[in-house]
Amino acid sequence: MKSDSAPVRGQWAEEFAHRYLCEQGLTPITRNYRCKAGEIDLIMQHQAHLVFVEVRYRQSRQYGGAGASIDSRKQQRIAQAAAHYLQTYRQAQQFACRFDVVLMEGKAEAPRLEWVRDAFWL
Repeated sequence: MKSDSAPVRGQWAEEFAHRYLCEQGLTPITRNYRCKAGEIDLIMQHQAHLVFVEVRYRQSRQYGGAGASIDSRKQQRIAQAAAHYLQTYRQAQQFACRFDVVLMEGKAEAPRLEWVRDAFWL
């Protein structure tokens, strides 16, 4: 990672998470899905599930780490964006859905990664 700017770090983290999830057998559907309600970093298929993935990277745990930044308000926005996606792409409704989170912390050269399946329900 060449820059310390937040957008560059975010893109790097999403790419890192995307590659990791593909290695775990998930199939990419789309990235950075945006609508008025919010944004979903990654949408992937995992077996019979459509998976809405939020990616969070923090270099340190000083303010609670990556997981602490996904509060109930953020979860609601992700869920609203997921509902919009399902209404827009009706063929996606054939899948069961879940919300996963990829948490990354530490130096970019060797981040600690945790994939949390079914991270939250709404």
